[in-house]
Amino acid sequence: MRPLSGSKRSAIAFALLFCSGAGLLFAQEQSASAISQQVREIFARAAKAVVKIHGIDEHSEICGTGFFVDPTGTIYTAYTVGGEAGNFTIEFGDKRIPARQLVADIRSGTAILKVDETTSALPIGKSEELEVATPVVAIGYPLDLPKTPNFGMIAGLDRKCLGRYFSTIHLRANVPIQRGEAGAPLLNMKGEVVGIVVSSLENNSACYAVPIEAAEKIRSDFVRFGETRHGWIGVHQFSEAPKAAAGSRVEITQVVEDTPAAQSGIKPGDILLQLGQKKITEPVDVFDASFYVTAGDVVPVTVMRGNEKRIFHVRAALHPDSKTSMLLASPGTIPGAIPMSLDEEASPSP
Repeated sequence: MRPLSGSKRSAIAFALLFCSGAGLLFAQEQSASAISQQVREIFARAAKAVVKIHGIDEHSEICGTGFFVDPTGTIYTAYTVGGEAGNFTIEFGDKRIPARQLVADIRSGTAILKVDETTSALPIGKSEELEVATPVVAIGYPLDLPKTPNFGMIAGLDRKCLGRYFSTIHLRANVPIQRGEAGAPLLNMKGEVVGIVVSSLENNSACYAVPIEAAEKIRSDFVRFGETRHGWIGVHQFSEAPKAAAGSRVEITQVVEDTPAAQSGIKPGDILLQLGQKKITEPVDVFDASFYVTAGDVVPVTVMRGNEKRIFHVRAALHPDSKTSMLLASPGTIPGAIPMSLDEEASPSP
């Protein structure tokens, strides 16, 4: 067989490269088409459970988004929509009906409304399964437009932003949110709710959502007690231990006298390993763990004391700041954030 000339070899190589590039482009187009189809399917299934909320606060009429979480007409939304307004009405389908407020919890940045209707509902997912770059879909009412799907991905699982600490981990999503979309559900690609949009970031290029577990904790409190019960065990201050013990560097430095923690035997110098169901490795973990403590519940607290691991079962008391503004979010653009100075960073108070 006669060997190929240089020009023919170059032509064949170019053809192979072209075919390879065309194949890659085709595969990318197919992948994009599949994602688009998946988003359309999620929107078609979920949109009927997403509602437009109208309310009136002391200044003007407000509009936002919410969604049904059970067939009895329970609605989750953002605190900025359903927290401080009144005279609520809900638009869904061809109906516009009155709604009442059940819970407004500024610590989580969420509110719960109720209508007396049998409704569709969104399935609840798990935010713990999310990772950076996990795709998500939001459905809301931007401006005065119809309900709209919005596609993006998880960009971060944040404990603070601009020097302000969140009361629980917030989901940062690269989903551009417009006015009117606060309270929108953040869905995974199964169509399950994993978060509630509570604020937009600069230039509306992204948003923060609270994990759905935070709203579920608030609803659980309301179902059990008729109110939100933020709990406290009395461990007042922490510092970063010079040496890790069992993977944690969180050293308890102060336990308040006559509190559940003190009465249970927890002492300064103990290394905190777990609070409730949340593992602790660094001081900021205590914020997230403390949020899920409910007054009246027995909370397992695991510590390392010397070379011995100990578990204390502590019945949480009502947080002493529950009746003051200390548990509330400070004014700002990010509901649910707690301002702290740098020297307080290692001293959260569960």
